[in-house]
Amino acid sequence: MATKIILFDGVCNFCNFWVKFAATRDSKKQLKFASLQSEQGQALLEKFNISTKALSTVIFIDEDEVYLQSGAAFRICKYLDGGWKLVTYLSFIPKPVRDGLYNFIAKNRYKWFGKTETCMLPTPEMKDQFL
Repeated sequence: MATKIILFDGVCNFCNFWVKFAATRDSKKQLKFASLQSEQGQALLEKFNISTKALSTVIFIDEDEVYLQSGAAFRICKYLDGGWKLVTYLSFIPKPVRDGLYNFIAKNRYKWFGKTETCMLPTPEMKDQFL
């Protein structure tokens, strides 16, 4: 199984945008993706004992370490091409502040960006990056 997995809300338009964004900036194809709603996503939630209440956050599994919220976002940037690695330097911002902003966006993501009735299907170019 892949060792760098992003679990995301597959019906969230905002989340789907960021998955496509990350996939196209991962030239080494290190990142793998699975929606939280998928069988693979549910199995990983169970394997790592992550509550299904975590469905409002991106989850990043790097090896056997689990990152949530802003911690996941910063860790993902580490694997993206270009200047995105510099975003990790913002992790000096206190976690309660970072996660507060993250939670505010997560709480409003459907209202601001909408949602779909079904989970995102990967494009042919991204298919090999999905579990």
